Amino acid sequence: MMASGNQTELYLSEQVVVLCTCALSFLGSSLIILTHIIWTDLRTTPRRLLVFLSVTDWLSAVSYAFGVWSVFRTDSPECVAQGAISTFANTSSFFWTVSIAVYLYVFIVRSSQRVADSLVLLFHLVSWGVPLIITVTAVCLNKIGYDASEVSVGWCWVRIHAPDRVLWMLLTGKIWEFLAYLTLPVLYILIKRHIHKAHMALSEYRPILANRPPSQSFSSMADVKLTLIPIIFIVLRIWSTVRFILLLADSPVRQNPVLVTLHGIGNTSQGAANCVMFVLFTQPIRSRLCTSLCCCCSKCRAEAQLSDSTPQRHQARQDSSTQREEEEEDTSRVQTDR
Repeated sequence: MMASGNQTELYLSEQVVVLCTCALSFLGSSLIILTHIIWTDLRTTPRRLLVFLSVTDWLSAVSYAFGVWSVFRTDSPECVAQGAISTFANTSSFFWTVSIAVYLYVFIVRSSQRVADSLVLLFHLVSWGVPLIITVTAVCLNKIGYDASEVSVGWCWVRIHAPDRVLWMLLTGKIWEFLAYLTLPVLYILIKRHIHKAHMALSEYRPILANRPPSQSFSSMADVKLTLIPIIFIVLRIWSTVRFILLLADSPVRQNPVLVTLHGIGNTSQGAANCVMFVLFTQPIRSRLCTSLCCCCSKCRAEAQLSDSTPQRHQARQDSSTQREEEEEDTSRVQTDR
């Protein structure tokens, strides 16, 4: 990678890395959505919230991959469209991540599933509505376009020549990212403290509760694992924040190849990280996936064996028929000789 004025040129290797992480996030988000559709007994409210987050990650992966693959150089209609979709999906991802943390806080700490479930409609209105309004306004005011990879890694975002581009960078993502950094750790710490206290209290009365059915436990392992979403979010997103701060300081370090690569990986890996944590590392879902794959492999093997044996049986029938015809001819010939 090299810098040319205010433009950051990307090496092919950096593009390949970002495209690979986009592909992994696309597959990971798709797998989360498919498992939710196929297995109806897994459709708990926390899982539904994770699915909505996965939809935004899916859109982000597709739009980022298109931008990196296309290597835009101007404010073309395709660049604007890609920038608008990625802006909407990225901002919506911030809101859904915070929404999940709020839901878990109310559900686990406040011990009110009814109140937590009643917030889902509000989550939809805010997490889809606010990003949509911001994105449509930015497009109508001609703020979305080619940004020379100043705070991106090949995709389009806020136009580099916009006089108020810092303001629109804040409105179309960064301000919500900063708020997420402040909100998520507080909620996460409160949730972990409550879980720790609950476990301590439970250990004192474990003999009394020894026969309690697991289904009656206050929060399932899946709900507890969802608290890791904010941690994953912060670890992946911090690199883009660092580059934005360096842009404000007009520091050339923002064009450092390692920092640019980490930014590209972080912004495009949310779907893959969620899939690893909440599909591959979740025992019930992993078991079902393994069972389904084994069944598919067995079925394919059986079909292959059947297709291989069919020509052999057909050839055997032909050979048997030919043999009978030859025997009949021999019998006729013997009778004629007599």
